[in-house]
Amino acid sequence: MEHQPDASAADRTRPGRRGAWAALRPLVLRLHFYAGVFVAPFLLVAAVSGLLYVWTPQIEQAVYAEQLYVEPGGAALPLHEQVRVARAELPGAELDAVRPATGERDSTRVLFDLPGLAESHRMTVFVDPYDNEVLGVMETYGTSGALPARTWVDMLHRNLHLGDAGRLYSELAASWLWAVALGGAALWVSAALRRRRAALRLLVPGAGTFAGRSRSVSVHGATGLWLLAGLLFLSATGLTWSQYSGANISDLRERLAWSTPAVSTEAPNTAPGVDIGIDTVLASAREAGLDGLVEVSVPRDPAAPYTVSQIDRSWPTGVDSAAVAADTGEVVDVVRFADYPLMAKLSRWGIDAHMGVLFGVPNQIVLTALALGLVAVVVWGYRMWWQRRPTRARALGVGRPYPRGAFRALSWPWRVAVIGVLAAAGWAVPLLGASLVVFLAVDALTGWRGRRRAGAAGGPPATAQAGSAPVAGTRSL
Repeated sequence: MEHQPDASAADRTRPGRRGAWAALRPLVLRLHFYAGVFVAPFLLVAAVSGLLYVWTPQIEQAVYAEQLYVEPGGAALPLHEQVRVARAELPGAELDAVRPATGERDSTRVLFDLPGLAESHRMTVFVDPYDNEVLGVMETYGTSGALPARTWVDMLHRNLHLGDAGRLYSELAASWLWAVALGGAALWVSAALRRRRAALRLLVPGAGTFAGRSRSVSVHGATGLWLLAGLLFLSATGLTWSQYSGANISDLRERLAWSTPAVSTEAPNTAPGVDIGIDTVLASAREAGLDGLVEVSVPRDPAAPYTVSQIDRSWPTGVDSAAVAADTGEVVDVVRFADYPLMAKLSRWGIDAHMGVLFGVPNQIVLTALALGLVAVVVWGYRMWWQRRPTRARALGVGRPYPRGAFRALSWPWRVAVIGVLAAAGWAVPLLGASLVVFLAVDALTGWRGRRRAGAAGGPPATAQAGSAPVAGTRSL
């Protein structure tokens, strides 16, 4: 948007003259600029690392084929014998769970807790179910049972291998992704609809342009619009894993009874009998309908029941769980995915789709397109920023400044609405709120510096001078 030298900032943003969007557009424009410049690097890292993670299941299957797969050799040995062999491999380790072989070419995983392992990490012994040969011992992570290569990429995407402090990067990216995407879409739609052949310009990257910054704007805007729904989905699901926003989401789910239900694992009041064995426990769970991939969790308390849970996250979702009495093999409690609250189901589906496992390869292809598209939008955004740089005035300046004073030009109801929306968003998404305060401080500082320089030069204030020399940090994409 070019400046009009015969109009002040207040004239161009007064709601009564050009409508609500005309009043809010300069605010959205400046916010989109700051988020684009300062948050885009985090988005870029998240997109690239997420792209790597999407295809880690195939990488894992290729790298660890010797541990994951076996040659079929008749009837499988009893599960308790496989556990005994695994125990001998890690003497002194505490047995935590068993993932029985499901397919005829699958190995059995026996999982142990060891001192010194990080949260959600377990040491896993891979056993050939046909001859009890130990195929390998590796550290695995999470419900997915991620092996070392996949875990490394997962931690790169999650926290850059910097622990809890590193998680701030991914939360910052997820916190701003929805705001940047929505703001950019609003700016692009409003700009495209003011021109001829609006629908073509709106949806086709580069349509109606030939070269230069106008083409970059078109590619950036139209591509971002195509990606909008996917980016909003990634932002929403990504925030569920975050430290601060994730805690707010968990609290909201609990208050609204949207939490994922779990089977009861309380020990009975009576004295426990003799443990009936893991083979009988598994058979009871199978009879209760828990087919496919399952994990049998071994109770710490001898009187408590075993927990058997489905762990296949692909469609159709099967994450039923059952509690099985250790001394009788009786199924004492069952939780079906079909009985989950709707929001718990949506949360489950959203997380699995975010990880690329819900629909398999088609899911992975869609996430790949989203990641590559986000990288392209970020690159084109920085290209636009560079193309608008002044060639003679200031080497460090980039582009012409958009007019200040937009917020002061709003009517009081609009000011209250803007403050209320930003405050609510900052409370619900704390890193967005904290970084927004930083952006406002930077903007105020650069504005003060611009006014000081303009005053020293004897000219009008930079906030009202449409053709003034650009000040670093005050331009917009």
